[in-house]
Amino acid sequence: MHNVEQVLENRILQLSFNRLERKNAITAEMYGALAQALDKANSDPAVRVVLMTGQPGIFTSGNDIQDFLENPPTGIQSPVFRFLDALSHLEKPLVAAVDGLAVGVGTTLLLHCDLVYATPEARFQLPFVNLGLVPEAASSLLLPQIAGYQRAAEMLLLGEVFSAEQALTAGLVNAIVPSHQLLEHALGIAHKLVERPAQALRLTKCLLKQPYLSQIEQVMQAEGELFIRQLTSPEAKEAFAAFIEKRKPDFSKLG
Repeated sequence: MHNVEQVLENRILQLSFNRLERKNAITAEMYGALAQALDKANSDPAVRVVLMTGQPGIFTSGNDIQDFLENPPTGIQSPVFRFLDALSHLEKPLVAAVDGLAVGVGTTLLLHCDLVYATPEARFQLPFVNLGLVPEAASSLLLPQIAGYQRAAEMLLLGEVFSAEQALTAGLVNAIVPSHQLLEHALGIAHKLVERPAQALRLTKCLLKQPYLSQIEQVMQAEGELFIRQLTSPEAKEAFAAFIEKRKPDFSKLG
């Protein structure tokens, strides 16, 4: 699918958000394509490493709000949840290269990556509360583990934009790389991983992830149920209406 570009070269599967006209906003169809690609990568011996990228200047602005309202997730088989499940169960090394905006799922998906590289221009945001929603992708579990409780609370409760330097300090990214070197650097790291013994890599990743996997599954399910419930709440309805009408939401008369 052209909105999710898939290139397999030198045993590296590169998955790129490719919808620049909408700031790489992700539709249900794109989530489905990503889920399918990750599931296939797990069983395809031709794939040794997965690399997720956006385009120069934009990783992803998160969910396409219009598509999201027209095709809201209704259960665990919805495309977004199938993508998150595939992401959390990927057995092969996953590298991400982030330039520009990484909003919502554009940030939470990074919590499941093994190695993350960002440019100085990268900007991250977890605006779930601002939209009357709750975190997803097990970020309510993983973010405190990675960044510490106070930093995670600041990111999730305030939902404000934070910089690449802040992401580095919080442990969300491994290194900051100049924008003109980002893809080359990430591909270089991916090539290093391709050269390592494949079985040892998979087993090592399994050992790193295994202690938390059942917790991730439970938290992701709990988040998903609350997320779906909140979608129909007065708070979310006001937030989405304000977004579409390009005005500031007013939550003062709600709960």
